[in-house]
Amino acid sequence: MSNDPKEPLLLDHDYDGIQEFDNQLPRWWVWLFYITIIFAAVYMVYYHVTRTGDLSAAEYDKEMKAGAALKAAAMGNFESSLASLKPATDAVLLEGGRQTYVKFCAPCHRADGGGLVGPNLTDDYWIHGSNYVDTVKVIWDGVPAKGMITWKTILKPGEIEAVASYIYTLRGAKLQSPGKVPENLAPAKPAGPSSFE
Repeated sequence: MSNDPKEPLLLDHDYDGIQEFDNQLPRWWVWLFYITIIFAAVYMVYYHVTRTGDLSAAEYDKEMKAGAALKAAAMGNFESSLASLKPATDAVLLEGGRQTYVKFCAPCHRADGGGLVGPNLTDDYWIHGSNYVDTVKVIWDGVPAKGMITWKTILKPGEIEAVASYIYTLRGAKLQSPGKVPENLAPAKPAGPSSFE
């Protein structure tokens, strides 16, 4: 090793002609390294030894329970206010309702509301009630017997109000092609043996 201060500090050994510097690490780096060791020890004691803090899975469960409680409270508030709801007239809200309708309702009720698998929404023959609140309730609770799912687990209360308000505007709309025949006026199925028997 050279004693000349201008020479780099090299260790006495070498491997294949490669020598190693004898530089000390900066103090900030050494202290940072010590701090990470201390942090790891405290973390292990806090979370794994004394179990004072919640691990990720327990924290997730706690947050999910809090979220479910908030959702249940919001749904309860919405259900208690159903009787006082009125259809919205705001153009932005109705456009949001139209978009929701096209995405979720049109496959069964047709884009113009004329009815496919689901009933016609443009005529005066409404199976589950014809006022706005009845429409909101049908969307909210669904009609499992007819194959309509409950939307309260998928849509937010505001989205249900918006789509119900949009559906309310379809009443009496002029259709370009005939809509589905009202279910209570549909012709009876012919009696007799099925052609498949």
